Formats: sequence, C-alpha cells, structure tokens
Amino acid sequence: MSRKSTISAAMLAGAVAAAVSSSFAIAAPLSQEQVKAAMDAGKEKCFGVALKGQNDCAAGPGTTCQATSTVDYQGNAWKFVDGGTCTTMDLPGDRKGSTEALSRDLPS
Repeated sequence: MSRKSTISAAMLAGAVAAAVSSSFAIAAPLSQEQVKAAMDAGKEKCFGVALKGQNDCAAGPGTTCQATSTVDYQGNAWKFVDGGTCTTMDLPGDRKGSTEALSRDLPS
C-alpha cells in the first residue's frame, strides 16, 4: 500500500469510528448529572412535546432513551422544557404537554 492510500485508509477509519461513537452517544440515556443540571437550571420533564427522534428520554418499552421516539409528540417520550411551560405549549392538533406520560400518539 502506498503512503497516500495508507493515510486515506486511516482517515476513513477514523471518520467511521467517530460517526459510530457519536451515534451511540446520541441514543445513550442522560446521566444523573445531566438530569440534575437541567432540573437545577429550572427545566422540567414534559411528555408529548418532542418531535420524532428529539426526545430527551423515556420513549416506551424497548427503547434506550434519548432520541428514540418514533412518532412526533409521542405521549410516553419526554423532553426538558423551561419550568412552568409544559402544559401551556401550543402544539398541533389541540395537543398539550404533560408532566406525566400520556397514552396518545404512541407508535403502533
């Protein structure tokens, strides 16, 4: 293998490794420290407000957590929002957020 192709192969391997590791980091559950920091910053957990794949955690059975919701406004998936805004957010279709899991908009 020439020196140029060795460098290119190494760069490609590094890019693939970075992409794989970042995809695992996205789906990893929030750490206790991250949750505590959000709560200390005045955030609250709000169910049913996240777009598909943009939830912070809890997306039902068989999911790992963060970024695992499969439906927009999935009722059993939550996202951190500013404290006191969860139940007053304007969402499509007369939906409202909730501080507890909802049984609406669940994946089939």
